[in-house]
Amino acid sequence: MAKGKRIMITGGAGFIGSNIANALCASNTVMILDNMHSGSVDNVEESKKLGAEFFKGDSGSIASTHFDPDVIFHLGIYSSTPMYRSNHKLVASVVSDAIGVFDFAAERGIPVVFASSSSIYNGHSGLHHEGLVPKVTDYYTEARIAVERLAELYASMSGLDATALRQFSIYGPHDEKKGIFGNLITQFMLSMGRGEQPVIYGDGTQARDFTYVSDVMDAYTMAAKLKGFNLLNVGRGESYTINQMIEKLNEKLGTEIQPKYIQNPLKNYVDRTEADTSKAEKVMGFRAKVNLEEGINKLYDYLLESGQLGTAAVQKNTEDKSGEAR
Repeated sequence: MAKGKRIMITGGAGFIGSNIANALCASNTVMILDNMHSGSVDNVEESKKLGAEFFKGDSGSIASTHFDPDVIFHLGIYSSTPMYRSNHKLVASVVSDAIGVFDFAAERGIPVVFASSSSIYNGHSGLHHEGLVPKVTDYYTEARIAVERLAELYASMSGLDATALRQFSIYGPHDEKKGIFGNLITQFMLSMGRGEQPVIYGDGTQARDFTYVSDVMDAYTMAAKLKGFNLLNVGRGESYTINQMIEKLNEKLGTEIQPKYIQNPLKNYVDRTEADTSKAEKVMGFRAKVNLEEGINKLYDYLLESGQLGTAAVQKNTEDKSGEAR
């Protein structure tokens, strides 16, 4: 994205939103709008030091900020299936907030790039492409589908430039602030760093297309230039089973911790995700750069430097640097 832009980020104190804010606020004017449902004050400290403004509120209250952006990144959308299981009315909140954002943007001719989810492909096997017809699976996906359709409607009726990014299993810095709603890589790295067994639903053969957050950040800035309505996958384009991911974490942490397998208590659990990103590559030149090993290394370094990893990981880091245990 060109420098000198005015950028609104709803959900900007959350995981992905704060990473985008931190990356862009040094050379752009950034406004962060967040109701702090799963956001963290710590996530926005760096952005605020670099001049970003912060406004506490729901995404639908965007007009109340009195900020006139050149582009809107709409990530202020409740972002985990368990949230909706415990509160079905979040579906209505997500739709209401989206209408507030789209009304604001359409009236002013502002492009919107917003977060959708690979969970929409739940129930489909094989490579996931944008042409697949979503199945009825859970409240979370119904909320995302509704926002996608609304965006397409606004594009048709009001000429809104709106791009939905179907994100695949994102992990990276600040994800740990989401706690139990964070990505499995983050949750397991932290628990295994404490010497604890990671708990896996089922037999661990379910697979995910794990995507590092910096690649997603690139996708948002690329998508801000698109016209009309666009629906695009953002993923790495390769899947690993949960068991394979655990193996890679053990290797990085220097541990030999075996998972604890339990009966899956969830209905409509996503069995496999794997992104077909050919459309995103064709439309905006997107291609993920960070593979799983590199992403795990980056997350490990971040969690270690921020003092969030347990003694097992610290011991491994000491051995790596010295060549012997101390």
